[in-house]
Amino acid sequence: MNNYKYKEQSGRSMIEMLGVLAIIGVLSVGGIAGYSKAMNKFKTNKVADNVSMIVANIKTLYAQQNTYTDLSNKNAISMGVIPDELGTNAKTGTLTNAFNGPVFVGEVDTTSTSKDQRGFYILFNGLSREGCITLATNDWGSGYSSGLIALKVSGAPIADTETNARTAAVDAKMAIGCQGSSTDFIACPGGSGLAVPMKVTTAASACSCNAGNTCSILWKYY
Repeated sequence: MNNYKYKEQSGRSMIEMLGVLAIIGVLSVGGIAGYSKAMNKFKTNKVADNVSMIVANIKTLYAQQNTYTDLSNKNAISMGVIPDELGTNAKTGTLTNAFNGPVFVGEVDTTSTSKDQRGFYILFNGLSREGCITLATNDWGSGYSSGLIALKVSGAPIADTETNARTAAVDAKMAIGCQGSSTDFIACPGGSGLAVPMKVTTAASACSCNAGNTCSILWKYY
């Protein structure tokens, strides 16, 4: 009789232990998912703050100039317009965002036909899909008074060097007075084709980096 009770208690204890482990497993999975979402939100907010700070710093630095001539990653770091968390190595000019993707900053022509260097661009590569959608739907400047010329969103890296980033920013569809393009996911202030801020459904289509953090956003200002 005693042996029977012992076996019954032992079996019950094993079942209870398995139940406890199952509960711990479920809670762990939920905790990891919650942590991942929280970190993604934190990184997205960091990027938004970084972009706003860079825009404000560049405009302040060049307030008395007619152009943004010689603005580049290296010079931007040297002149103190880049937040320290993005990188402070002026020798290499390497900038890295919160999602661990490369960042490029530089002067750019405001149109595709004139070499005026009256604009500047900011490119953040390596964004997550959720972060990309959130940033694309922000109101970075629905009116031209903000200085925003255009915003381009992509599910892949827009450019891998400063030179290529500048070329992408010169695109005629990103020129002053552009109307926006739903096929290229270029939004413009007051654009009749695609306006800033992007609609959530449009941003979801533009931010097509479902397999990893490969989304990117290019901001162009004057």
